This record gives sequence, structure tokens and C-alpha cells, in this order.
Amino acid sequence: METRYTRPLTILPSVCDSSARLGVPDAFSLFMDVATEHSTVLGCGLDVLGPRGLFWLTVRTRVRFYRRPKMFERATLSTWPERPGKLRIDRNYLIELDGTPLVAGKTEWTVLDQTTGRLHPMADIFAPDADYHPATVWDEPFTRSRDEALEPFARYTVRSTDIDLGGHMNNAAYLHALAGLFSCADWQGMHIRELEIAYRSSCYEGDVLVWQKREHGDTIDLRAALDDGSTIALGHIIKG
Repeated sequence: METRYTRPLTILPSVCDSSARLGVPDAFSLFMDVATEHSTVLGCGLDVLGPRGLFWLTVRTRVRFYRRPKMFERATLSTWPERPGKLRIDRNYLIELDGTPLVAGKTEWTVLDQTTGRLHPMADIFAPDADYHPATVWDEPFTRSRDEALEPFARYTVRSTDIDLGGHMNNAAYLHALAGLFSCADWQGMHIRELEIAYRSSCYEGDVLVWQKREHGDTIDLRAALDDGSTIALGHIIKG
């Protein structure tokens, strides 16, 4: 079992923002993509799960930025799963340059049975007694954000380009949408060193997300909700 998967990564213009560095939302996209690559290597990719009516779901993701790599820098991108729980599994990500961590991340995943609407046991996806890679990018747990209404600051209509093969808004699309709600100057001025998002419910093409925020110190709490008040996602930004 190839529990740690590593490949070269060149920071191409398509994943850079106005600062000519790896974009914050693009890091989430890269991590999603490499998780998909690795799950295929492990025999639990969409090519295997899809015909069984099973679908990978992102529960929450945290990405930490030590230094956002510049356009055309050549780094390495690694990912590996931790030992699975009954219904969920954490996956680690790391972008490194000459052994120095630049960006790290961790995602909690689960598998949905689209026929029953229930979560599928991890023991049927990953062997519990396999030789899992022992490292973790950090030990602290994910943040348990308090679900409460915050100050609305923007509205976003979910577009066809946000939708994934599951028919709902792709997990990385939330971050691309969020970044687009700020000016370049405001977004770059945050000097984001951490962004975490937890997905509470799905939204679909044509839905309108009401983005809300609350600033305190170096932290911006985030909430995305529908007009009826239903919570779609919670998160926070920690500024540098």
C-alpha cells in the first residue's frame, strides 16, 4: 500500500493570483486533485467507488501557509491518509521546496452511499490493519466553529462552473467564490496564514449564498448561508 504519494509540482500561472504566487483557493484545489490521484492509486478512487454508488465527501479542510510559492517555482506535493475511523478519515497534504514546508493542509473525508443517503463504513474502503504513514502535518483538531448568524457582507449566486460531478457545489469552489468577493488589495492585504472551512450542507446551481463575517483581532469568522437561514459552511481566516 503506497500510503504516501509524492509528485513534482510547478507553480503554473493557472494556479496563481494577482501577486504571482500560488492562490489561496488554488491550494485547496491542488490538494483535492492530488487526493483524487492518490485514491485512484490506492484502489478507492471514483473509478472504483462510482459504479458502487459511493461518493467521496469533504467534511472540512484546513490549509496553513508558511510561504506561498511563486510562479514557476518547482516544488513537491505530497499526500497521505491517516488511520481511518469508523466513518471518517483525515488526509494530510504538504507542498515543500528543498525539504522546507511551504503549504500544509488536512482534510476530513467521508464516503456517502448515494443510494441510501448514509455514510459508508471506512473499513470497506481502507484496510484498518494497513501500514499507514505515521506522520501528520499537525496534531491539533479541527476547529469546532459556533454556528451563529454574523454580519452579511456579500451575496453569491452558485454558477454552473461551481458544480461537480455529484451535482452540488464543489468544495474548492467555495474558496474561489469567497476570494472573488474581495478586491485584490484587500485579499492580498490579509496576508492569510490559515484558512479553514467546514461544510454543513450542500448547495446547488442557482442557489444564492449569503456570506457573513465577523472580525476579531487577526481572525475573520465566516459563515455561508441560504436566504432561509440554513447554514451551508462555516470557517475562519487567520491573518498574518
